[in-house]
Amino acid sequence: MLGDVSLRVGTGERICLIGRNGVGKTTLLRIIAGEVNADSGEVGIPKGWRVALHDQRPPRADGRTLGTYVAELLGDVEAVERSLGELEAAMAGGDHSDATMHAYSDAQLALDQAGGYGWRVHVESVLRGLGFENSDMDRELSTFSGGELTRAALARTLSAKPDILLLDEPTNHLDLKSLDWLEGELADFPGAILLVSHDRWFLEAVSTGVVELGRGRAKVYNMKYSAYRKERILEETQALDAFDKQQEEIERLERFISRFSAGTRAKQAKSLGKKLAKIERVEMPRRDVAMKFGFPKTAKPSRVVMEVEDLKSTAGDRILFEHGGFVLERGRRMAVIGPNGAGKTTLIETLIGDRQSAGGVIKLGHNVEVAYFSQHADDLPAHATVLEAMSAGNKLGTTDCRTLLGRFLFPGSEVEKKVEVLSGGERRRLLLARMVATGANFLVLDEPTNHLDVEAREALEEALDAFEGTILLVSHDRALIDAVADETLSVEQGTLVRRDGDYNDFIAATAGGVHTKTVKKVATAATAPKKRNAPKTTPEQKRVREIEAEIAAKEQTIAALEAELEDASVRADHQLFIQTAKAHSQRQEELKALMKDWEAAEIAASSPVSG
Repeated sequence: MLGDVSLRVGTGERICLIGRNGVGKTTLLRIIAGEVNADSGEVGIPKGWRVALHDQRPPRADGRTLGTYVAELLGDVEAVERSLGELEAAMAGGDHSDATMHAYSDAQLALDQAGGYGWRVHVESVLRGLGFENSDMDRELSTFSGGELTRAALARTLSAKPDILLLDEPTNHLDLKSLDWLEGELADFPGAILLVSHDRWFLEAVSTGVVELGRGRAKVYNMKYSAYRKERILEETQALDAFDKQQEEIERLERFISRFSAGTRAKQAKSLGKKLAKIERVEMPRRDVAMKFGFPKTAKPSRVVMEVEDLKSTAGDRILFEHGGFVLERGRRMAVIGPNGAGKTTLIETLIGDRQSAGGVIKLGHNVEVAYFSQHADDLPAHATVLEAMSAGNKLGTTDCRTLLGRFLFPGSEVEKKVEVLSGGERRRLLLARMVATGANFLVLDEPTNHLDVEAREALEEALDAFEGTILLVSHDRALIDAVADETLSVEQGTLVRRDGDYNDFIAATAGGVHTKTVKKVATAATAPKKRNAPKTTPEQKRVREIEAEIAAKEQTIAALEAELEDASVRADHQLFIQTAKAHSQRQEELKALMKDWEAAEIAASSPVSG
């Protein structure tokens, strides 16, 4: 796995670890965090620096609340706050003894190390950024889903404000809004970051450098991710060219030596033989085997592949969306976009008939053949072999199945492996191979890039781009959406909104700003009603914006008070310090009240609109 790996990460640097699955990226992060011992070598971390690791392991669903769990890496900060309050009360009552002053100084230092008086605001801000509500703070961990617990683990790591931040796939289980927030948070992080991710958009937005792991070694590239990709292509091309040229020279010398080893030119041949022996051989470039896609020719369907009218979907008593309608034409690629919990998977399962709708009409066009790729690899026969699972459900013979499996990195005896022992990435590759074999002309894909490495994602992207059929796609991979989609369908305010364009166009439309990229103009038989594409601001939405402005102003006031509390002259004046501390506590309580008002206003603003 890891052999001779050397790297250095400085303050303010955000370095991404790149390499195929299994090269040791996660192991390296755990070694740096001190959770795994290296066989040799050492990890040097400046004295006093704190390291925090997020590696996708969700917390135990025990009796702890979300708020308690997330604040754990800060120490018992709530106890410190209580102690400070008691000491401040004692000091206000005239107790200025050395013991009280020393205890106060110690408590103040402990609070400073946990982030100062703003620690609670910071924790709540992180939780909101990752999709939690303030009301979730008091919920026990056992009440959250697996994906929510993974996000909680990330919130815990970010809230710790370490000097070195280690992140292993931090974008998993984040919706697009949370992804944008995380990118901004990491861009402002003052310490050092070492991260692992398969999200190319995220890597480009966050990283300042790349460390490539492969064949046990590490190679450092001091450049952005996109520049690294170009550099690697150039290096591979140059290495292959150098190898080919040297091989030509070696073959020329060998031919001459073989031909003239005896006779009048024997002396020259002997000299060239010595030259040949001294040549430092260029190592043959070793390229990793890439996954190869390729969709067969499909039957041509009618012009309208799917038509949806007045669709309604519910989850228990909750309405996910209603009055939804759109038309998807032959050859078009539609990306479904929305926050976690909005009902994206429910929508596509309803559209293909795997789930009953609560109302509306769904029509498939003539000669449409659907292939559904689920984000849950639970429809594979666990006790079957890879070859048996591949053969089931298609008309390909054994030889063709083996050939196709080889293209999806299941060569030779690998096809005899049992499905139950496959890793997450291997299961995804098998499911993709089965989908390719169907010959369907309408692909419905739910998070197809989960567990795939960067190279596999790019291979899938190229294949979907070349696919001649129709695509309906749900994905958090923004690079995939931007490369493939030519229209979007977003779940907004309880209904479905269709827009022309890719992910950048969607961002421009929903941000309400000026967008410099050329918008793709696509003719369609029917578009969503104008009132859905450009909804008017409701009184409830206006109230949300007003409260958000009040919250921003309150946070600025709190930040100013925190700066005063950290000022040496204020600390020296006990009476002034106590007054400032009380004002800070009062503003904190006012902020909490505003956050509750904001939550109520958000719920009111997001309630489904009838009519």
